[in-house]
Amino acid sequence: MTAAPLRFVFDPVGDELAAAKQCESDVFLEAYGNTSEEFDVEYGPYTDSTGFMVVMQDDGVAAAALRFIAPGPKGLKTLNDVSRPPWQVDGLRSARAAGVDPARTWDISTIAVRKGAGRGGLCAGALYHGIVRAAYANDIDFIVMILDSHVRQLLSALGLHIHALPGTKTAEYLGSPSSTPLWANLNRGLEQQRQDNPDAYRLIFQGIGLDGVTMPTDWVWHRRSVTSPA
Repeated sequence: MTAAPLRFVFDPVGDELAAAKQCESDVFLEAYGNTSEEFDVEYGPYTDSTGFMVVMQDDGVAAAALRFIAPGPKGLKTLNDVSRPPWQVDGLRSARAAGVDPARTWDISTIAVRKGAGRGGLCAGALYHGIVRAAYANDIDFIVMILDSHVRQLLSALGLHIHALPGTKTAEYLGSPSSTPLWANLNRGLEQQRQDNPDAYRLIFQGIGLDGVTMPTDWVWHRRSVTSPA
């Protein structure tokens, strides 16, 4: 039996936004013990600079979701958080030492894929492709993130080698026993992936192999509050 098609929504609103946030909440509670109250404290200050991507099932449930933070008055969460223990590093100085321009950077704050709903990596591949498409459409050159070591290994297997921010190391972070503050230049990273893993490059950069996911035609992000409806 052919699985029902999936639908990728960039910058969701209403019920689709609520579904994205529910997916994120469910996955991170199970994986790292993060509660919705903890997420409110961690991500609330960045609400006006936050966007989402979501892979929707035909039953209205989100199979996968991603939260990103754009440059704004509060800055980028990753660069702020590395100033806290265990790293205690000046995030902006660290980024600039790596050649990262914070004004042209998105913070990939969460990536969540429901267990049993990933369809053999299809949902994760769609999210990674979405990052690339949206970044190019919005003049974003860099990404930063604090990533669990297991997820980092999965990205490395796809030929996506993301670098540790200068002055940081792998440590405990928000329930993950092993996370690292990371950065990447998208153009250089994708060119390296093209050479190292051309099959993954075709999936993530070109979207070849995402036939089971209906993709959007507009990738321009419209900054607005993402507060869930009452």
